[in-house]
Formats: sequence, structure tokens, C-alpha cells
Amino acid sequence: MNIYDFEVCTLEGEAVRLDSYRGKVLLIVNVASRCGFTPQYAGLEALYRRHRDDGLVVLAFPCNQFGGQEPGSEAEIRQFCSSRYQVSFPLFAKIEVNGEHTHPLYAYLKSAQPGLLGSEAIKWNFTKFLVGRNGEVLRRYAPNTSPESIEPDLLPLLAERSGG
Repeated sequence: MNIYDFEVCTLEGEAVRLDSYRGKVLLIVNVASRCGFTPQYAGLEALYRRHRDDGLVVLAFPCNQFGGQEPGSEAEIRQFCSSRYQVSFPLFAKIEVNGEHTHPLYAYLKSAQPGLLGSEAIKWNFTKFLVGRNGEVLRRYAPNTSPESIEPDLLPLLAERSGG
């Protein structure tokens, strides 16, 4: 099993196989529109715009498991992200990242890169996972890690050419 074995749904309900991102560097983030970290949308969008032509894709998964900070419908989430942060990276349907109904993608991400002291639980919104061009889950970042501070880890991965 690897990252490319999973299927997710867009905000519009369209099924997407992660295999369609093969050869890209992925930054996978659980997001929320009413969180103290919500302004990170701006940093994520800036990273995406700066490096998308080099192969970076940010994949955002809204989650309402932390303080009910993503209560909106898919349409409301799309509207918020577009109007407030001009988000152009892929946004997916709301998922659960912990507990009995954890999305299989997040179960995989958490087992591949456990958090502090080996805990697999996602602690809050805006936890980030960095995935290399070959689909390997390379790093996990805490919610308070700014997108800008991840850029030095991205650059060597983006310099690698797909398939290399």
C-alpha cells in the first residue's frame, strides 16, 4: 500500500485517485475555516503558486473534529477559501482524521509519520504531511509550523525530476 492507492472526493463530490498526483511533491493538510491557524491558507497558497510549476501540489482536507471549526457545507468552504484566500490548490470533501471514522488516507499518513512521542493522533487542524515524488511520506509538521518554514524542505524535492 502507498499514497497512490487512495481515492478521495473533491468538494464537488468527484472521486479522485491520488495516483493522478504521481511524480508530484505533495503537501497534505487538514484545514478549517474558523481556526486560529486559518491564516495559514495564505501561506499555503503562496507556496503553491510559487512552486506549482516545479511539481508542488497542496491537497487540503477540511475537518470539523477540532472544536467544530469547520461547520460549513462544501459550498460554504469553497466560497470561504476562494473569497478570503483566493485558494487555487485542490480542496477535498470534509473528512475525519481521528477516531472510528478516520479516512483511510489519514490512517495511512499517521502510521507512516507518527507525531510527537510516536502518537499517531492528529492534534489539531493544519497538521501537514510532506510526500515525495515517489509517494513516500517524508515528514509530518505540527499545526503551528508555518507553510513558509516548510519551504526549505520542499526545495530539494522540487529540484528532483519526476521519475529520478
